[in-house]
Amino acid sequence: METAAQTPELRAMATEGKGVAIEVQAEERRQLARKAEAEAEAVKEMNVMVAVDQSESSFYALQWALENLFRRKGAAVETEEVGMVTVVHVQQPFHNYVLPAGPGIYATSTVIESVRKAQEQNSSVILSRALRLCKDKMVKAETLILDGDPKEMICQAAEQMHVDLLLVGSRGLSRLKRAFLGSVSDYCAHYAKCPILIVKPPKEKLSRESST
Repeated sequence: METAAQTPELRAMATEGKGVAIEVQAEERRQLARKAEAEAEAVKEMNVMVAVDQSESSFYALQWALENLFRRKGAAVETEEVGMVTVVHVQQPFHNYVLPAGPGIYATSTVIESVRKAQEQNSSVILSRALRLCKDKMVKAETLILDGDPKEMICQAAEQMHVDLLLVGSRGLSRLKRAFLGSVSDYCAHYAKCPILIVKPPKEKLSRESST
């Protein structure tokens, strides 16, 4: 007499049950794979703009973006690009000055050309440093140099390039300096047409920068 485990019908049912379990596991794996692909695609589509200048606070914002916004999720995207960052630097125009009680002070063409070359060299140094950071994090990057008022040009560039997120660093200006010089981060927070993230560096970085 056959035992229950040896009954052909039960053996067939057990085999069928194993097949269903394997099929369910395979479907779960396919769902997880589709979810991972969707997450990876969402990351790859992210276009972030970071404004940099000679300040350490702006480079802290770039470093923060590279470490927190472009993380790879799983082994499936380890060798793929995970989004792109546009590093923008704005060169301020050279102005002639007019004294309140006297003649204007106008620069010669030679002086203006010297200032322009110095600005270009400074921009090259700044953007080279930014690109090295992006390369170290294996994040695709492009650079953009603009001329004009930094506050306005950054907002215009972000709007024209349809970026998903704009990052600017915070220098931690005092109320007096902010009143006289204005704040790029404050202006962008009010006038940028895209989401904006203001990255504030640690206090020790702010104190070192404000003392220089």
